[in-house]
Amino acid sequence: MDDKRERAGSGVGAVDEGTWRSWPSREALTRLGVPRGRIVLDYSMVAALSVWVLTGCYTSGAFEGWFAPLPPVGFGLCVAAALGYHHTTLDHRTAASLGLLGVIALCGLGSYAVGAPTPATVMWIVVSIMAMERLPLPIALATVAVLVPGFVEADETGFLGAGLTTGAVLLAGYSLRLDAHARGAGFQLLAQERLAREAEAASAALAERARIAREIHDVLAHSLSAQMVHLEVARLQIEAGADRGEILRLVTSARSMAREGLAETRHALSALRGDMVPVEEYLRELAREDRAEVDVSGERRNLPAEASQAVRRVAQEALTNVRKHAPGARTRIRLVYEAGGVSLEICDSGPPPDAEEGREGLGLGTSGSGYGLLGMRERAELLGGSLDAGPDGPGFAVLLRVPA
Repeated sequence: MDDKRERAGSGVGAVDEGTWRSWPSREALTRLGVPRGRIVLDYSMVAALSVWVLTGCYTSGAFEGWFAPLPPVGFGLCVAAALGYHHTTLDHRTAASLGLLGVIALCGLGSYAVGAPTPATVMWIVVSIMAMERLPLPIALATVAVLVPGFVEADETGFLGAGLTTGAVLLAGYSLRLDAHARGAGFQLLAQERLAREAEAASAALAERARIAREIHDVLAHSLSAQMVHLEVARLQIEAGADRGEILRLVTSARSMAREGLAETRHALSALRGDMVPVEEYLRELAREDRAEVDVSGERRNLPAEASQAVRRVAQEALTNVRKHAPGARTRIRLVYEAGGVSLEICDSGPPPDAEEGREGLGLGTSGSGYGLLGMRERAELLGGSLDAGPDGPGFAVLLRVPA
């Protein structure tokens, strides 16, 4: 991924950093994205110029007799040089590119020397336009300047005609350069956008893996560790010859934890698959065991998976803590769909008078079913939300807010 980004960035840098002194981008130097009609027009123009050059050579009377084969040979040499020039400019090889342009210019000079000025002028014009279109501008302008004396010498009107020819060459070549630059910049932006989408997809995949890891940790790690503690205590009790009822209580507790862990694992897998039951239904099912009241308000809507899981985990943890530290207390669950978020409030009426001791264990550090409200607070903060818990009159309240 980094290599791709560097390659794309290097192309953009070549365009943005000192454009007039740098090479055109590789995308601009290729035929990538050129419409088919434009390609047909370009090839037609090249064919017309080729016919004009060859015809001009023979109509000038300079290539007769033994010299008749020279125009096709020179023309083939120029075509080979033009093809080679295309590849050397793609590789940004200045010396080789200038050498190949020099081959075409020398063919024009030879044509002029034997008395065929029109083909010579056409070849010099082609060289100038090719230089303006594909070379760094300082080098291209220097190339045109070298050919200006040839325009002056070959044009019958002298400096006026040579000036018009030079101006037309500069305008045509630079127009082609700007067109290629715009096309190349467009393809570079597309490449950058594709890299950005790939990076976003990779980031989303990593985030999903992290979410799955959190779910597995929340559901299994604490539950299994608690079971191991209970079973280890039961083993020690057996070795010490403890009362059978105490051993049975520990084993039964471990089995209950295993059952709850299995149920939560199924819930987590359903959440990861996206086919979990609605939050309201889950809260009512959860509250049914503790005879808690459930109140849902606001415009109901589907919650994102992370927000939905946070609501479920906090509700489960809070109810487990109520069951453990305030058995028999009246509990109320309130879920509110807000604009841009959702809030969950769980409050209880407090423990019975004979169970006040141990109430301090209901704080944020408690881990009833193995998840812990501290972990839930971290989960809420990762989502951009918050979780507050503390005494509320004789009872205890937990308030979760997450964006959704």
